[in-house]
Amino acid sequence: MKVYFVSDGTAITAEVFGSAMLSFFDVAVDTQSVPFLTTQDQAYGLKKQVDLEVENGVPPLLFYTIADIAIREIIQSCDCHCYNLFGDLLSPIEKALGVPAQPTAQKAHGMKEGVYDGRIDAINYALANDDGVSIKNFDQADIILLGVSRSGKTPTSLYLAMQYGIKAANYPITEDDFAAVGLPRVLKEHKKKLFGLTIDAQRLHEIRTGRMAASKYASPRQCRYEIEEVESLYRQERIPFLNSTKLSVEEISTKVMAEMQLVRHRQ
Repeated sequence: MKVYFVSDGTAITAEVFGSAMLSFFDVAVDTQSVPFLTTQDQAYGLKKQVDLEVENGVPPLLFYTIADIAIREIIQSCDCHCYNLFGDLLSPIEKALGVPAQPTAQKAHGMKEGVYDGRIDAINYALANDDGVSIKNFDQADIILLGVSRSGKTPTSLYLAMQYGIKAANYPITEDDFAAVGLPRVLKEHKKKLFGLTIDAQRLHEIRTGRMAASKYASPRQCRYEIEEVESLYRQERIPFLNSTKLSVEEISTKVMAEMQLVRHRQ
């Protein structure tokens, strides 16, 4: 099944909402994003492409977020299943607020002044404080993620920064740390900011094998040892932690935000 995500902006909203709805159905989909569709000529071009596909096979699904009424009408006239992701929501919200909606591409897809700069700052912070490379700025962190190598610290840190403007540092727990008593000294003064990630040993073995096959680092025994030790450290130090094995980075980040009561900077 072919699925289109169409927007006069980045198409991220259409992708997120459309994908969320499609997740309820056990069907294989071939997705295509069409961002920054802002002219009627572009809309007619897409309509021609979609209608041609309909002639040659199954009508695709098309999820769209378009502010311009004329362009919306062209998209809606495509010979396929079209879903206006804003349309079904705006009317009841207008009634609830008592104010007519005035959607424009800029308002629908923009962000409030200062939010973008803050998000970029958070991303730069996450990159500069990845994997314990720099520890001198831990006092600026909103959260410090802990975990053994390849347990999901870096992607979670970056997602928190990109989506929520959270300054997330991360620190790798190694065999040297297991040999010591308690937390590494550099982490003790920031204990309230610490959150641990763990992962099933078998999954860790599979991930590490993809990077360094046939090494001690990737061996099942080493993976089991590190996971047992890091989880023991979390419990001993009463550090909240989460198993990331069956979770997407979006789910991990959302759970971390809730557990640590972090304030979102996304608008």
